[in-house]
Amino acid sequence: MKETNLKFEIRFYEGVLEHKPDFIQALMALADCYTRDGQHEKGLVLDKQLSQLRPEDPYILYNLSCSYSLLNQVDKAFETMKLAIDGGYDDFRFLAKDQDLENLRNDQRFQEYLLQFKNKRVFDQNPDLKTHP
Repeated sequence: MKETNLKFEIRFYEGVLEHKPDFIQALMALADCYTRDGQHEKGLVLDKQLSQLRPEDPYILYNLSCSYSLLNQVDKAFETMKLAIDGGYDDFRFLAKDQDLENLRNDQRFQEYLLQFKNKRVFDQNPDLKTHP
């Protein structure tokens, strides 16, 4: 039943996009459906399109990073996730468990980036820590 619903959603959103190809919500929904269905390449195409339509949106950049990670394009996933975080993405609890990002989380550069970002936030929120050893 679940697979049938997913296939229906895919057909539905594909139909919507035939008539209105830049409909952001339909693009996002279809990209998510493709990912859940294991069609990662198709999801990546839509996530790239979304990032062209909304280049500053941190959640779209996050999803684009997920698509790159799923396709083991770790360099692109890393660069895109930095843009997402620098642009305001801050749900680090979700990021830590999102299975789409497993390839990215295994990358040493990304682990170091998160640590630097985490340390910066701790210092920014606690200015007294900067003056004490």
